[in-house]
This record gives sequence, C-alpha cells and structure tokens, in this order.
Amino acid sequence: MRVRRVAAVLAGAVLLPVGVVAAQPPPSGVRHIAAVAESAAAPAECGPGSAPETGLQGEVPAADRASGRSAEGYRCNITRIGGFDGPGGGIVSAAFEHCVYVGSFFPGSLTGPSPGVQVLDVSDPAHPVPTAILTEPAMLAGTWESLKVHEGRRLLVGAGVPLLTGAGLLSVYDLSDCAHPRLLNPGPGTAPDQPLPIIAHEGGFSPDGRTYWSSGTAPGLLSAVDLSDPAQPRIVWQGLPGLSVHGIGFSPDGDRLYLANNFGGLTVLDTSAVQRRDPDPTVPTLSATTWTDGFATQHAVPVSYGGVPHLFVVDEAGSGGVKIFDVADPAQPKPVNSIKLEINLPANQDTALASSFGGSLFSYDAHYCTADRPRDPTALACGWLASGIRVFDVRDPGAVREIAYYNPPARTGQPAGANSPQSLFSVAGVPLLNAGALTQALAAGVFDPAQALGGPRSDRLTGDQSADLCFSPPAWRGTQLWVTCSDNTFQTLQLDPAVYTPPADQQTTVGS
Repeated sequence: MRVRRVAAVLAGAVLLPVGVVAAQPPPSGVRHIAAVAESAAAPAECGPGSAPETGLQGEVPAADRASGRSAEGYRCNITRIGGFDGPGGGIVSAAFEHCVYVGSFFPGSLTGPSPGVQVLDVSDPAHPVPTAILTEPAMLAGTWESLKVHEGRRLLVGAGVPLLTGAGLLSVYDLSDCAHPRLLNPGPGTAPDQPLPIIAHEGGFSPDGRTYWSSGTAPGLLSAVDLSDPAQPRIVWQGLPGLSVHGIGFSPDGDRLYLANNFGGLTVLDTSAVQRRDPDPTVPTLSATTWTDGFATQHAVPVSYGGVPHLFVVDEAGSGGVKIFDVADPAQPKPVNSIKLEINLPANQDTALASSFGGSLFSYDAHYCTADRPRDPTALACGWLASGIRVFDVRDPGAVREIAYYNPPARTGQPAGANSPQSLFSVAGVPLLNAGALTQALAAGVFDPAQALGGPRSDRLTGDQSADLCFSPPAWRGTQLWVTCSDNTFQTLQLDPAVYTPPADQQTTVGS
C-alpha cells in the first residue's frame, strides 16, 4: 500500500510554485576561466601496512580489474576499522553524533530487503548496527543528494528523488535520539495529498538551520523551504538561477549562497532577504563563473584562510577535480588552485578510458568533499567515485598534497545491493530503466520491478563491479572517517596519526 501511495505522488502531483517564481536576471557578464591547474596533487607517501595503488594515482587498472586484484582494494595510511555490509550506499548519506543515515536509491528503495533509509548506530565503530528504517514516501522514492543534517537544530531532511529529479516529497526528522529519528511533518511534503511544491535533486541547510534549500536539475528550480516550524515546511522563495543547478554552500551568515552550475561553474547569490524573511524577498545574482575543465559542478565547501573566505568547488564530471576559489569579493571569485589526481590529467585520459571501460557511467571524478574545520582547514576528505576516498593536506591552499587514500574492495561477482547506484550506472550487463514501463506503472499507482527493469530482478543483472563508487561525503570523527560507498555500504576508517592530527576545534559536517 505504501508503494502505491509513493507512486501516486510521483506520477500525479502537478506542482505549481507558491507565489511568483523569480527568474533572476544574469549579472552583467559571465566570467569564463581557463583550467586552474593541469598538474596533480603530490601523491601520498604510504607508510607501513599500506596496500598501495598499482597504477596511476587514483586508477584501478584494467589488469587489476581482470585479475581480481581490485577485489582486495587499495589503501595508503588508512586502516579499515569496521563496517556495515548492507544493501548499498545510495548516493549521499549523512551523519550526526554516533549515527549514520544511509541514502536510498530508486528503485531498490522500494523493492529491496530494507526499503527506505537505513539508520546505523556507530557507537562502536568496529561494529555498526542498524537501529531503524525510515519509510516515509520521500525515503522510499530515493533521496539522491538531498539527505542532509543540521547539527545545531538536530534535524534530518530528505527529499524524494527517484530519477535525477523529483517533486513534492520532503520529510523532516527530529534527531534528539539520533538512532531513532522522529518524523516532524506528517502533513506537507509527507502526506500523499499534500505535496510540497518543490523540484528536488540536491539540497542543504542555511547555517542557522531555519531554511532548507532544494535544487533541481531539470528545470533548475531553487526553492527556499522555511523550517522555522519543522512540522509545517513552507516555501518562502523560489527562482530559476540557471537551466540546471546542483549543490550549494553558504557563507557563515547565510547571506551568500554558492550554487553549483551543472554546465561547469559557480553562481553566487545574495540570499540576505530570505535570511531576514523579507515579505517579498529577491535573490540577486552577484556573479557567475564558468570553466571548461570539468562540468556537472557538484557543490561548494565554504572555508576561510586567515579570515579570508574561500571555497572548495567540486566538479562531478569532466576530470575537473576540486577547484579552490578566494571569494572575498563575491562579484569576482578568484581562482587559487585545483586538486586533481594523476588519472584526471589530460595526458592520461586514454589510460582512464581504457581502465574504466565496461564499468560504470561514472569513473575517476570527485563528488562530495568535507573539510575538517571551516576556519583554516588542515585536511579535505573526498569521495572520488572509482578512485575511492582521497584525503589531502590543505593547510596551504596554493600547495595541496595528498596524504592518504582508501579505495574499498571491488565486489566483483557479488550481487549488487538494492540501494547501490552501480545497479543502474553500470555500462555492462544492466539494462537501463525501461522508461515507458515505469511511466505506465506510476500512472497506474503501482510499481512492478520486473517491468521497470526490463525483466526479473536477479543477480545476473548486476553489470560490472570491478571498482566501487564512493559518492558520499566522508564524515570526520577525529582521526576517523565514516564513509558510505555504493557497493560496500558503510565503513569506518582510521587515518594514520603519522599523517594527520585533528585540530582541537575540528567540526564534523563542514561541506556535507
């Protein structure tokens, strides 16, 4: 019955924006910049107990995929403490206190053995245990990159995103008991007959936690959802700042929103009127910067160096890596440096293609990063898709070097988890979703996985899994990193203290 309700919302909700959708005029000119850097970060020097990469920095070589070596994984200055081998890691997961919320991925979010978002208690990092499953419509629809936590207000929010873009579904949870989230909005966004008028793909909180911003990929609708009363989410502003937009970051006061452009770039918006809750707010565009080395720009991680605001801006595709900008002048973001791996460099693209062909539609690209603290960060940890988890020393933004990495064991020959994006993104062996059958199923208010997947769901439809994909932002916990990857689900990792000492004021969710 719950599946029918979710399908009805996804198929039948025709959403009209509340109030006026403000299509903001572009600034006087869009700045185009060339590649910020065409060199790789200095590679990590691996200490005792490591099992280093055998190819280029960040590569899972074709020979290792064929021989089975990739099933052993690769590690440098990182030790695996424990993990939870569940039904797959979705795309973006979230962490709060001693708990982790494993993102769901459609259609396994409906049909898998544990439908919805799994909650893990990681009080014992060596033995995480599941404590709850969130099964509200948004959680069953797949949360994509919308699942985010606000620590100060102890809130978890996720939107329903079945296939790149979703609409209408948003759930808000109280995390007073982080292992057992409590739904706060049983009406708007959760009740099938009360859809919230948003387009969703990604999302994030303003620094004060009063606003959850939802962004869509098609169209690029940006929605400010007021959560002053979490039980009654409401739209206070909507606009179209781009044709297709992605993730976000904020200045500490919430007055500047750093919006990723899916075509490769960064847009800076003035959100002060929304922060003040002006009765008819406007959100002017302060600047728009584009580039050619990298596209599908993912999100921005705001930090500061010596009091000067900076951003780590992540490109999801095109081997763009992570760009570093000085944004002291929001009208003129200044490129400082970029972080790339050897496998990302133009000279190595033939190698990159040869080693990843037949695997996933995604390959050796950065996706989500977290800094260990917002002021004068010392380290940046990134989920780098098929290159695993990469950790960089960023104390000097002009001279970044890698200090550690962990690429989890490939799950070659094993069944793909229901919530693993590998089951859809794999090039070899997996039929893409049958869009016609899916549309018919949703319109009828039912979901038939056999129809939607083009045949019976079985272990034979898992495609190539010769490398895992690590989409999710690593969560800092002292010298530990809590990470979620597509096939290996959740793992707790320990950084070698010889390469990393956590600052006293390390924060756990900078950039996530």
